[in-house]
Amino acid sequence: MNLEQLRGFVEIAELGHFTRAAERLHLAQPSLSRQISTLESELGAELFHRARGHISLTTAGEALLPRARRMLADADAVRDDMSELRGLRRGRVRIGATPTLCISLLAEVLTAFNAEHDGIDLELTEGGSRMLQEQLAIGALDIAMITTSEGPTTAGVSLSQEPLLAEELVVVWSSDRPAPTNNEVISLQDLSRLPLIVFPESYDLRSATDAAFRSAGLMPSPVITGVEMHAALRLVERGLGVALVPAMVLIDRPSLCSARLSEPRLERTVSLAHRADVTLSRASAEMQRAILATAEGVVRRTPAARLLVTSGRSDESQREQ
Repeated sequence: MNLEQLRGFVEIAELGHFTRAAERLHLAQPSLSRQISTLESELGAELFHRARGHISLTTAGEALLPRARRMLADADAVRDDMSELRGLRRGRVRIGATPTLCISLLAEVLTAFNAEHDGIDLELTEGGSRMLQEQLAIGALDIAMITTSEGPTTAGVSLSQEPLLAEELVVVWSSDRPAPTNNEVISLQDLSRLPLIVFPESYDLRSATDAAFRSAGLMPSPVITGVEMHAALRLVERGLGVALVPAMVLIDRPSLCSARLSEPRLERTVSLAHRADVTLSRASAEMQRAILATAEGVVRRTPAARLLVTSGRSDESQREQ
C-alpha cells in the first residue's frame, strides 16, 4: 500500500468516477484502475461497487476513507515540516472561512500574508462553520475561521477553538437612498417594517435573526429571500432593500451606510480553530499571527467589533503548542 494508491482511492470516492479522478490526478484511467486493483488485492477486500455509470463505496471502502484521508494529511504535514527546515520560503497553508469572513477579514489577512510570504501556497476553502469543522477533523484543513460556538469535538476529533473577536450585526442600506432612521441606531421593531433582503435558511445569520424576531413577537417583511452574502450586498447597493449583516463586511464599501441595532443587539463570535492533536506547522502558525495582527487593525476601523484575544495571549498559546 502506498500514498499514490490511497490518493487515487480518495479521489474516486469523492468524485464517484474513475475517469474524472484520473483526470484530476493527471493519470491515465487504466493506470488508476490498476492502482486500485492492487490496493484491493493487498487489503483483501473490494473498495468499490462498480456498476455502469455509478461507483459507490463498499463497507470496506467506507471504513478506509477517513483513515486514508488522515494518512494523506499526515504525509502532507511531513512534507510541509521538511520544507520549513529551509525557512518560510516554501510551504502551504490550507485555510477555511465562512462566506462573510472571506469577503471581509480573511481578504485582508491573505493580502498582508502573501505580501510577506509569497512562497507559501495558500489553499482557501469557503463554507459554513459546521462543514469547516468537519474538514479540520479529517485533516483537509490546517486552520479555520468559524463563527459557531457549538461543541469543539467533531467525529471523535477534538478541535482547539480560540475566540478572536466579536462583531455586531448592523443594518445596511444604499448610500444613494434615504436613511431608514434619523439616529445612529435602529430598533428591531422598525427593522421588521423595512424591505428586508434575507439569507438562505442554512446561514447561521438567518437563524440568529429569525430567532430574534420570533422572541420579540415580530413578523419581518422580506422583499427578497435566499440570497448569498455577496449578492445581498449588491442588491442593497442597488437600493432594493436593507440587510442585517456582520459589521466587518462594510470594510471598503463606501456605497453602503449602516446603523447599529438598539437593544437587543445581535452579536456573533469569530474563532480560530485547528485540530487539538496536531501541532501547527510554522507556516500555519505564521498565518495565525497574521490573522491576529490584521484583526487588531480591522477592529480599530470597525466600531461595532471588539477584539477578544491579545498578541501576548496568542504568542503564549503558540509556545505551549
